[in-house]
Amino acid sequence: MNRPTPRRLAYDILLRVDRDRAFAEPLIDHALSRNLLQGADRGLLTELVYGVLRRRATLDHLIDVFSSTKAAKLERAVLLLLRLGLYQLFFLDRIPISAAVNETVNLVKVLAPRATGLVNAILRRADRERATVPYPDREVDPAGFIALRYSQPRWIVEQWLGQLGPAEAELLAAAMAEPAPLTVRVNTLRISRDALAARWSAAGIDAEPTHFAPCGLRLRSRLAVPQLPGFQEGLFTVQDESSQLAALFLAPRPGERVLDACAAPGGKATYLAQLMENHGEVFACDSAGQKLRLIEETADRLGITIIHTAQADAASSPLPAADAPFDRILIDAPCSGLGVLRRNPDGKWWKSAADAGQLAATQRAILNHLAPRLAPAGVLLYSTCSTTQEENEAVIADFLSQHGDFMLENLHELFPDFTELFTATGCFRSWPHRDGMDGFFAARLRKR
Repeated sequence: MNRPTPRRLAYDILLRVDRDRAFAEPLIDHALSRNLLQGADRGLLTELVYGVLRRRATLDHLIDVFSSTKAAKLERAVLLLLRLGLYQLFFLDRIPISAAVNETVNLVKVLAPRATGLVNAILRRADRERATVPYPDREVDPAGFIALRYSQPRWIVEQWLGQLGPAEAELLAAAMAEPAPLTVRVNTLRISRDALAARWSAAGIDAEPTHFAPCGLRLRSRLAVPQLPGFQEGLFTVQDESSQLAALFLAPRPGERVLDACAAPGGKATYLAQLMENHGEVFACDSAGQKLRLIEETADRLGITIIHTAQADAASSPLPAADAPFDRILIDAPCSGLGVLRRNPDGKWWKSAADAGQLAATQRAILNHLAPRLAPAGVLLYSTCSTTQEENEAVIADFLSQHGDFMLENLHELFPDFTELFTATGCFRSWPHRDGMDGFFAARLRKR
């Protein structure tokens, strides 16, 4: 039996994503776990799937330019195959043009034979006329230009333009169209960052310390995390630098009682325990009970023993450990995820401008529900991985207007070494194009 090619497997996965709204990551993991691909083909599969999803709007624009039938009118199979072919032509320099065209046409012959001539003609024309692709005028219609050139939903681009202006909005959109960095947090309960970096260097693995997070290492190449030296020993766990900083700014101390109210998959909960030197109690809750096992498995691998998991809806459920208030509470609230679009390119096409308002209502409910559980003089850190002001500054302002017993703390004063990451009001805001990490927000509140 012929072994499947990475292009055929990529098509199958893209079909599931487009037709069923399935998420790409588990489908890719399943395909790779079957060992149907070897060597460079494994990386090509991942590149093709995520690349097409990241660049979808640009690829459909190319179809509209080079085809007499617009992308919206094409049969799904033909549309997906054209996206695959055009992605290889325009965004994969290491794929020869002849291979990109011929391999795509060969797939069309199997999956949509009546469109073979059409696809072949479009790909060859696109290659010949690649230097003449028109885009909206950058000055007249900056949102239209950025949305098509960097493949982002227009409504998101319009928000970024309002927040950052045209030049920075374009830089942000460009960063969001590229793969996200692979960053890990070193488990300093077992090893220092320098020692793990030296161990990796000796094994030929190139990594550099994160610029801000004191326990972070950023890998310069994409590698299978479970195969990295030290993974099974619990010497590190995957966590973006922005997420590490959010836990750091809560600054829990050994011996305290800490609540992580929306804890899955457990990166922040385990870092809180690490900052507490594995002394005290961390209660990690999540509304999805099946995700609690992920937290427990990570804690076990890292040798952390102070985390207690419980299923609870942070907006309404009774919380564990009700016998006493918490010294610190972390609310990493459910959000639109606009700060991590490069990590979840499939989801960005399913979002809408109305999502932020609906999520903000949930975020306010979580804050109102958990505020009474914080001890006097206790600290609450509210964070999201969203870039919208509606889910961040507006939620905090609304909460403070109704809770006179809380005050917003100024992170400039508390963490002066990180001041370039803070807003004028002393909140944490990171941007991928500025800071090399996910888009993140955090506000630190203290109960009077």
